[in-house]
Amino acid sequence: MTLPSTHDVALAAERRTAARLLLAHPLVASDGPHADLFPLIRRHADWLGKRFHQVLGYRLLVDSSFARLFKAGLGAGSGHRLERSTGTPFTPHTYACLALALSVLVTAPEQMLLSHLVADIRAAAADAGVELEETGRAAGRRTLVAALRQLVEWGVLIETEGQVAAIAQEAGGEALITVDRELARVVVAGPLAQARDGADLVRRAADPGFSGPRTYVRRMLVETPVVHLDELTDGERDWLRTRQRREAQAFSELLGLEMEIRAEGVALVDPEEELTDLHLPGTGTVAQAALLLVERLVERLRPQEPGHPATGGTLVIGVAVPDGLVDEVLAELIAEYGQRSNWQRGYLEDLPSLREAVLDLLVRMRLMARAGQLRAEGEGLPEGYVEEASEGRTVTDVHGARPGGDGWVLLAAAARYAILVTMRPAAKARQGTDMQEELPL
Repeated sequence: MTLPSTHDVALAAERRTAARLLLAHPLVASDGPHADLFPLIRRHADWLGKRFHQVLGYRLLVDSSFARLFKAGLGAGSGHRLERSTGTPFTPHTYACLALALSVLVTAPEQMLLSHLVADIRAAAADAGVELEETGRAAGRRTLVAALRQLVEWGVLIETEGQVAAIAQEAGGEALITVDRELARVVVAGPLAQARDGADLVRRAADPGFSGPRTYVRRMLVETPVVHLDELTDGERDWLRTRQRREAQAFSELLGLEMEIRAEGVALVDPEEELTDLHLPGTGTVAQAALLLVERLVERLRPQEPGHPATGGTLVIGVAVPDGLVDEVLAELIAEYGQRSNWQRGYLEDLPSLREAVLDLLVRMRLMARAGQLRAEGEGLPEGYVEEASEGRTVTDVHGARPGGDGWVLLAAAARYAILVTMRPAAKARQGTDMQEELPL
């Protein structure tokens, strides 16, 4: 076997660096935070465009001043949300302000006063029949500022004189802003022209197109912390089963990611810890409480003998969390760790708020979920999408692998954070895996 030359190794490393940057930051400006790596994207634009299209069905646009990777969605409830500088997620109203601002900016003059932009946004809202929260009030001004700050971060707006935060001033401050209309036009990735409404836009964005199962599964792998098998249709599970080893090699070469394959699902792991926007363990009250909560839930709810249907075992992807158990454990954690760990007083005094924040993080990490209908049962599929395995092949039976009904479910990947790890004999381990062997991104 011929070893790759030094040039080939360097070339592959450059392409991998550029691909990783675009995956983590789909909009890269030549004068933005990642300006030092922008030349790499320009240099390998053709190769990157072909590979992203072949592997993920993503379109790449590289201009002289920016690069935009147009990602597709994964369906309702699977988006990567925007957040304010405080970490508070955007509300529907904030997204509305952002969309209205973009609708104005694509045809705006190169420079304009901030007050004129606000007036144009109000006019656009009236034309679209959108009820915009009164921007004369403090809450409304802060919401609009959050939307405009996001546009500044993306480089769509440049604060030439003053800042967009001037809107929040009681006296109504002013600023001069410069508009990058080209960037404004490429921010939205979904098929706006074809969509009837917001829900239709989400469905159309998630449609993998002619590539079907392979494209959707690949997107799930790179865009989510872990993919449990019952989150895939029969056709998707069939494709993953027959391709997972080759896909592992492909993702390693393209993005430097390692694939963890378990009975319950698959995850791509980044050894460099650069490509995830979620971290657990993490800093802060919510992350600490979430880690401690999931440890105790795994300890109390771990199934006795999980296995794999192919060997006569029972596949366990999730277990029901008894009503009240989350509150009970969080109360214990507040008593044990709250004061000495300097947790935020607001959370210490408001258990429902702490519960909401902790569960939100664990859901986004794919460690817990609400019980409900799954993709394996046909939930959220695009119209005309192929669900069956090709040639009628038998695929892993995921029926009953997690409980239905109402309430919360602790997912297999949560066992990655168990305090105690159960080792199995080698022969038995090949037949299936315990929950605690599941490894999320």
